Amino acid sequence: LIILLYFLFFLYLIVNFLHFLCACIDLNHLATITKFFGSTLSGQAIIYSEPEKRVMSRSGDECVVALTDQWYITYGESEWKKLADECLSNMNLYSDETRHGFEHTLSWLNQWACSRSFGLGTRIPWDEQFLVESLSDSTIYMAYYTVAHHLQSGDMYGSGESAIKPQQLTDDVWDYIFCGGPYPKSTDISSSLLERMKQEFEYWYPFDLRVSGKDLIQNHLTFCIYNHTAIMAKHHWPRGFRCNGHIMLNSEKMSKSTGNFRTLRQAIEEFSADATRFSLADAGDGVDDANFVFETANAAILRLTKEIAWYEDNLAAESSMRTGPPSTYADRVFANEINIAVQTTEQNYTNYMFREALKTGFYDLQAARDEYRFSCGAGGCNRDLVWRFMDVQTRLIAPICPHYAEFIWRELLKKDGFVVNAGWPTADAPDLTLKSANKYLQDSIVLMRKLLQKQLSGSKKGNKKGPPAASLTDSKVTGLIYVNEQFDSWEAECLSILQKKFSRDTRTFAPESEILQALQQSSVGQSSNFKQVQKRCMPFLRFKKEEAIALGAQALDLRLPFGEIEVLKENLELIKRQIGLEDVEILSAADADSLARAGPLASLLAQSPPSPGKP
Repeated sequence: LIILLYFLFFLYLIVNFLHFLCACIDLNHLATITKFFGSTLSGQAIIYSEPEKRVMSRSGDECVVALTDQWYITYGESEWKKLADECLSNMNLYSDETRHGFEHTLSWLNQWACSRSFGLGTRIPWDEQFLVESLSDSTIYMAYYTVAHHLQSGDMYGSGESAIKPQQLTDDVWDYIFCGGPYPKSTDISSSLLERMKQEFEYWYPFDLRVSGKDLIQNHLTFCIYNHTAIMAKHHWPRGFRCNGHIMLNSEKMSKSTGNFRTLRQAIEEFSADATRFSLADAGDGVDDANFVFETANAAILRLTKEIAWYEDNLAAESSMRTGPPSTYADRVFANEINIAVQTTEQNYTNYMFREALKTGFYDLQAARDEYRFSCGAGGCNRDLVWRFMDVQTRLIAPICPHYAEFIWRELLKKDGFVVNAGWPTADAPDLTLKSANKYLQDSIVLMRKLLQKQLSGSKKGNKKGPPAASLTDSKVTGLIYVNEQFDSWEAECLSILQKKFSRDTRTFAPESEILQALQQSSVGQSSNFKQVQKRCMPFLRFKKEEAIALGAQALDLRLPFGEIEVLKENLELIKRQIGLEDVEILSAADADSLARAGPLASLLAQSPPSPGKP
């Protein structure tokens, strides 16, 4: 009886399941599926494959999967993949995004169909009815570059007759040239020519850099790594790929059908060669799509023309400039900015970051030049420094705007030879402390102008909380600039905590919870008004943490790495000109006598006390 009950229950489940199937699939489809499997088993139907998504050909037709004879390269073979991984790990790829792309491709790439039956390409040696498909073909052609001129009678374009025939280039010959194999005894190519070809290859290989599009990472460039590791010794493996994106025109995709299209020749005719190169360099770095903008090219024409006029004016006024070695604070800062430009621009060119090179070697350097001219005031610029600027600026921009640079070099500066042969400019090591001091000076001047304007505008409205501020219409206005060169009180306590929780090696901090716990256990945390102090502590802690991660442990020091009062006093004349006051004094906020000078305006110091970096 129990068995019968179980049987009836099981039958009930089957019936319900069939009802469910009928609800999901109509009986006609169910019959079709049954008939298909039956036909497959009897040989009347076949199983076929479909693409994982819709594929369209270049002719606009929808593609289907064809079952054809095919040769495959098994790139995912385990031992071969280890060699490819090793090669990739030692390559310079210039961006993390590119490296991740190669790593991802190596993780999935396995069998790759490498043959086709039509089109251009190399015949597969063991099955000449097929051609090697384009992505699999010519993955080590860089090696051929090293000897091509020997095979073409010295003509790089190969337009003439060659003394060497293709049939003479046997596997033994290529093994000798590329793979360190034994001398091919059966060859009739002269030994001297073979030796020269081998020397050329050994001189040029391995290649340090190959530049290509990012869309080839997932096939052609990865094949290049695989095939080098399969054929050549480790010391001939590739050393670097620099992958780039595509190019847009005025922030839109280039398209002939829409008219948003330019050839190189058209761009040169419209903007000139140098303005085109300038705009291309400014179009973008990395693997993101670059953006060639017409406005940038037009602006480059005006900017380069204006710069030529500046050179001519200053060369004409050279006799009126200050002579002798650089001596003023402005001289030292400008000389340091030139040294920084030389170093950073060289690094940017080395990393093929042309937009950054344009910024550091052209825009930033000109901004430093303009700041120097203003800082010099009536004393004038130093002639030697101006000449050094013109020399360095011309050399730094030469890779991007060679025609402009050659004109400056030969016609205006009257230099011998060509700027492209002049070499990279030499420079002393940059003084980063001096750079920080100048940034402090410029930021402080901006802050002073704002504070002065705030006081003057407040005086017009009437200051109810304190004594009236002076007005520029008074007979004499004196500016008192107070400086506090060292953090104290709760700020000093916060910095002490951060110093203990900071790793100099990794530039990282302990967890936030540890820092907060240390703050609560400190003298600041034990104060009765801790909640009020905490509102000031937290933003200060965040700011200093970010600064330390960017600049290092020196950002957590109680004092800046330079004397603030010394910097401000040395540039007192510049400060007077910038804020529009004839009488300005630099005073220490830590000195009682100096504080007394403020008189009834001392309340302003209490409201906004100075701190290191903020006078």
